[in-house]
Amino acid sequence: MANHESKIVESQSALGARGIGILCGMGAGALWGLVFLAPELVPQFSPLHQTIGRYLFYGLIAAVLLAPRWRAVVPRIERREWLALGWLALTGNTLYYILLANAVKMGGIAMTSLIIGLIPVTVTIIGSRDKGALPLARLAPSLLLCAAGVLCIGGQSLIAAQSGPRGDASGTQIIGMLCAVGALASWTIFAVGNSRWLHRLDHVSAHDWSLLNGIVTGAQSLLLIPLALWLYPASHSGGDWLQLAGVSIAVALFASILGNALWNRMSRLLPLTLVGQMILFETLFALIYGFIWEQRLPTVLEIAAFGLVVTGVLSCIAAHRRPASAPLPQGAHPV
Repeated sequence: MANHESKIVESQSALGARGIGILCGMGAGALWGLVFLAPELVPQFSPLHQTIGRYLFYGLIAAVLLAPRWRAVVPRIERREWLALGWLALTGNTLYYILLANAVKMGGIAMTSLIIGLIPVTVTIIGSRDKGALPLARLAPSLLLCAAGVLCIGGQSLIAAQSGPRGDASGTQIIGMLCAVGALASWTIFAVGNSRWLHRLDHVSAHDWSLLNGIVTGAQSLLLIPLALWLYPASHSGGDWLQLAGVSIAVALFASILGNALWNRMSRLLPLTLVGQMILFETLFALIYGFIWEQRLPTVLEIAAFGLVVTGVLSCIAAHRRPASAPLPQGAHPV
């Protein structure tokens, strides 16, 4: 009897942790959605400039926040973990943002949103191979709903693109498509790798791991400065640089520091198959911010996309829910 009660308590605790994880995922999506407004605020600068600005301040802020615990945290980080931070910073931050910004610039928001919107599908498919993960058959309704939502978003963007200056296909659009596919692959690698590293790191908190990731990303952005000076020698006014600095600081603080901290907390509380679904909140909030910025209401296709994506996420959450009287299967993550 006591054993049965302990299993109920353990299961209820896991469900509570899962709820906290979902809230963290929503918060991360709300903050990450702000990133899509940044290019509109500093259109005079290239995607490379915006990447350097964002992650340079991310690294500086992360270093300041970690400084009081530097001597306690850094000795625990071994060589393999520094190497992991290097490729995670590259795939999840530096390379991803450069590819995404260039995809939007060369291929348009239509194609880019359609391809990048497949991140939840790619992450969930990979996560379904983890021990204790739900089979794809249980996740099929959620994946189909999310894919349909992404198609609605992309369809609306394609309709808008056909009536605009990018209606004709060109070599530039093909390059943009390749950049979007590269961004999809880059962030999928990051999401899977980061989640698995967080689950095996018992001696480093999710927040400290995020700050270390920021410091490494900041170091990578320093290496890009000579490239930016060589590719874009044109000068900007002092006011332009101050504007870029202000936008970069805001994005670094809210999206990179706070958003990444919430995402890492979520990654420790949720299984990988559910982690992939949480990125959809970034798409939803980005659309909301976009409607506010453009001062318009959503179209029928955009409303349909909202409904499908939200239903898909709720379907995925329901698939992961366990009855209170049932113990968690071996390999379950939310601890």
